[in-house]
Amino acid sequence: MTFTIRSAGTGDLPDLHRLIRALAIYERLEDQVVSSPDDFERVLFAPNATVEAVLLRPLDHGDQEGEPVGFALFFHNFSTFLGRRGLYLEDLFVEPDHRGKGYGKALLIHLAKLAVERQCGRFEWSVLDWNVDAQNFYQSLGATLMPDWRITRVTGDALLRLASRTVP
Repeated sequence: MTFTIRSAGTGDLPDLHRLIRALAIYERLEDQVVSSPDDFERVLFAPNATVEAVLLRPLDHGDQEGEPVGFALFFHNFSTFLGRRGLYLEDLFVEPDHRGKGYGKALLIHLAKLAVERQCGRFEWSVLDWNVDAQNFYQSLGATLMPDWRITRVTGDALLRLASRTVP
């Protein structure tokens, strides 16, 4: 198993976006992808960027990097209870033809090491309720599914309506 994991550069944006679309197809959420490579250029390479991405590329026998087959996109959040920032994994994806090679595990280990180096109090992410394979995989690495927590989201028109309300 030879591969590289490195931070995405501006030249990687088409591949990153291709993998994001592949993730959306896998999660049956393709209709929700409205982003473009330009959007990621703005958030990943801004002077004070708060979002990061890494790409996993297999190496051939001559140690030449192939096309990216996996990615992780992440950012820091903060825990008031711990008084420390955390590392939040927004998305991780390995193309289906490249699963079972340890690439997903390698990406998670890479991010766990970053979290430790950055003195984060925790490393967390969400998983779809129907994705039992992913849940089992995460648990095999020591992750705990948080049964008492539900993600709450306000987006689109609902966000605009909430923002337009006045405080009594």
